[in-house]
Amino acid sequence: MKKNLKGIICFTIVILLLIGQTIGVFADTYYGLLKFRSRGTAVVKLQQALTNKGFSPGPVDGIYGKKTENAVIRFQQAYKLRIDGIAGRETQGRLFAASAAASRGTSYASDDLYWLSRIINAEAEAEPYTGKVAVGNVILNRVKSSSFPNTVKGVIFEYYKNIPQFTPVADGTIYNNPNGDSIKAAKAAFSGTNYVGNATYFFNPAKSEGTWIVNNKTYVKRIGSHVFYR
Repeated sequence: MKKNLKGIICFTIVILLLIGQTIGVFADTYYGLLKFRSRGTAVVKLQQALTNKGFSPGPVDGIYGKKTENAVIRFQQAYKLRIDGIAGRETQGRLFAASAAASRGTSYASDDLYWLSRIINAEAEAEPYTGKVAVGNVILNRVKSSSFPNTVKGVIFEYYKNIPQFTPVADGTIYNNPNGDSIKAAKAAFSGTNYVGNATYFFNPAKSEGTWIVNNKTYVKRIGSHVFYR
């Protein structure tokens, strides 16, 4: 009887170990360690996510080369993750978070869409579509930051030393009706599309020197007429 009991216990342990290994295999299929010289569809997804968040890895070709590695490093720096150029669980989890939220369906108040589409239109009506989304990214990044108000409207209408943070608030263009592209860009920003990482500042060098931003913030990239900083 004891021998049979021991046999059953051993058999159960073996089964549990096999199940654990199987689960690990499926987990690795999704969270598999991606690094320099990795190839395949997982790398394609990684490159697409990096591009959407504003950290261009160059061509989306499924090859984890130096450009992809550098893009991962820039992403890790921006999001204060371990900087090693390797897309492990933590890096992938943070990178794909927006995409996962988008696939579940991101909800937002109609008031938020109302104001975000208007600030995008007022600040970037003549900008390319990616530039419009990028302006929306800056607003939403500020909403998430403890350094700014925690609502879209609050961010847009914030004043510093009696001066509005955004020119359209001062000149009244914030109240203009947005065009279709601006509304589309606002929805894209809410859904997780991001072209400038965690940038919280932007300006047009042709209209402003942006001295304080240049001297105190880190350059991210340029899209159209605007330069973005974090």
